[in-house]
Amino acid sequence: MKAHSAPVRSPVITPEILLRAYAAGIFPMAESADDPNLFWVEPEVRGVIPLANFHLPSRLARTVRADPFEIRVDTAFEEVIAACAEARPDRPDTWINTRIRELFGALHGLGHAHSVECWRDGRLVGGLYGLSLGAAFFGESMFHRATDASKVALVHLVARLKRGGYRLLDAQFQTTHLAQFGTQEVPREAYRMLLEAAIVHDAEWWSWPKGQDIGGREALAELI
Repeated sequence: MKAHSAPVRSPVITPEILLRAYAAGIFPMAESADDPNLFWVEPEVRGVIPLANFHLPSRLARTVRADPFEIRVDTAFEEVIAACAEARPDRPDTWINTRIRELFGALHGLGHAHSVECWRDGRLVGGLYGLSLGAAFFGESMFHRATDASKVALVHLVARLKRGGYRLLDAQFQTTHLAQFGTQEVPREAYRMLLEAAIVHDAEWWSWPKGQDIGGREALAELI
């Protein structure tokens, strides 16, 4: 969900500073997974997935309804972010370095960072992670090791956010992959207004109780 945009080098970043940065509309990146440094990014145009008008392709809806994966939440956060940081043939390098993994691990411990996971036969085969702040959720990255696993995770994320009263799902940048879900490009100033309106409200990540099994039909019911 990332791309470069007017980077500004930053001194030491703490979890508290990171939360303030997201509240101000900026986020950190690294040049590569091996680069120990971070820089701030504030895109001129932001990718936002509209929760009220989330577009669910019919084929994907059928897949979600068939429950090809066991959906778990926040049970393997470190494994998810590690998988998102792995190099792939279509993406030989990533922006997720060791410091980002440490910071988000700390935010996960504080209850601000979360993962939605797809499991099959006891193996983690896809998922995503992001940051929750007020009624805003900032999607960071996703991965898949099985067909449609990251897409199914996204559908379950949107269902959880809608159920929990979230107002903003920030995708950070528009991509061809995200465009199929109705992602909109929002100018910086308009995005700031959406962000300010979202973070002052409360939302409930655990709108479904922790540990409760959520099937595809139950998730899809939240998207109607």
